[in-house]
Amino acid sequence: MKKFVLRLPALVTGLALPAVLRAAETVAAPAAPASQAWHAQSLGQALANMAVFALAGTLLAILGYKLFDRCTPGDLSREIVEHRNVAAAIVASAVILGVCLIIAAAMVG
Repeated sequence: MKKFVLRLPALVTGLALPAVLRAAETVAAPAAPASQAWHAQSLGQALANMAVFALAGTLLAILGYKLFDRCTPGDLSREIVEHRNVAAAIVASAVILGVCLIIAAAMVG
């Protein structure tokens, strides 16, 4: 009985995988109009897009940090600067990294 239970996921995957792959091949995504494309046509457009997204990401990261600081008791910035609290600095850096990961994932799509 145990051998059948261990082989069941492999059997189901083996039967379902070809059908899923065939379905993925037949469904084509609709082409986006040229006006909605985010792909840069030149180096200048690519640099401009990069600057816009970098500015937006930085502003959103600062906003996320400030929102976290407002929702927690005490003043995290003052705790880091005036009291030299290393634990508070580690928490603040973890919050900033977490917010930046979410923003980057949202920007990539």
